[in-house]
Amino acid sequence: MENKDIDWSNLGFGYIVTDKRYVSNFKDGKWDDGELTSDDKVVISECAGVLQYSQSCFEGLKAYRTKDGHIVTFRPDLNAQRMMDSAVRLEMPAFPKERFIDAVVETVKANAAYVPPFGSGATLYIRPYMFGSSPVIGVKPADEYQFRIFTTPVGPYFKGGAKPITIKVSDFDRAAPHGTGNIKAGLNYAMSLHAIVTAHEEGYAENLYLDPATRTKVEETGGANFIFIKGNKFITPKSDSILPSVTRRSLEVVAKDYLGLEVEEREVFFEELKDFDECGLCGTAAVISPVGKIVDHGNEIAFPSGMDEMGPTIKKLYDTLTGIQMGEVEAPEGWIKVIE
Repeated sequence: MENKDIDWSNLGFGYIVTDKRYVSNFKDGKWDDGELTSDDKVVISECAGVLQYSQSCFEGLKAYRTKDGHIVTFRPDLNAQRMMDSAVRLEMPAFPKERFIDAVVETVKANAAYVPPFGSGATLYIRPYMFGSSPVIGVKPADEYQFRIFTTPVGPYFKGGAKPITIKVSDFDRAAPHGTGNIKAGLNYAMSLHAIVTAHEEGYAENLYLDPATRTKVEETGGANFIFIKGNKFITPKSDSILPSVTRRSLEVVAKDYLGLEVEEREVFFEELKDFDECGLCGTAAVISPVGKIVDHGNEIAFPSGMDEMGPTIKKLYDTLTGIQMGEVEAPEGWIKVIE
């Protein structure tokens, strides 16, 4: 299949309608067989559970074209499991893991012409999501649900390379101690919008959220996990209210097995940050966003790696993981799903 006539090198990080999307409906206690459709419109009741009580969850992953011409995706089994965990927490029916992976493969194959060429810096973003579709007026779970996947080609998250960003300590809490911070629920992102808009208005790229119970420990940002480097150590915060990032879990393996770093997943106290060498935010969209400075109500914590470029260790982590995703570095067994 020939690629679409798109200026891949100037592609932004936004939504472009592709040819096909996958849809499956849950009704009468079971999921139907699902199908691909050309219709990009969702039609639901005005009283649908998702509209009344925000009963929804989603995932995000990418498809890549490798140097040898294959189309692959990266660890979709982890996205499938995380979406199952999200669904269970929100009293939604879990979409089975193998069906999730098959649906991703089917949807990407149907939109293969939108997978950017190798070396363009662009990828095909894949968005699986699920929502309560039947009418609900009393506060309870919906009876019917829809699971969908759409794809859209996106350019690199950072045009011209990833420059270190400045973030601020937020006065808002991202998640309650026993809330929904560890799942990918749409409601988590809705509550973060005011905080991120405020941060942008103040000149910051993101928020650092502290633990809501004591406000002494680092949790994450509105959409990414933290990683820190201190000497030969790769350190990442541990908390029951942090989303288990697929990228962060993969970087832990890269750090230990490829770069020989000592990996620590533990509580990270805010007062420790001044002693770290490098800091980054990790997630599907950007892989790693280097952080050069954190501002806590006027007090600055500047990392030795500086504001000009990625720190040396984070650069190695970034290059190794993206090399694995693009087929240039040998991947651990089971990490790469070849689509075609």
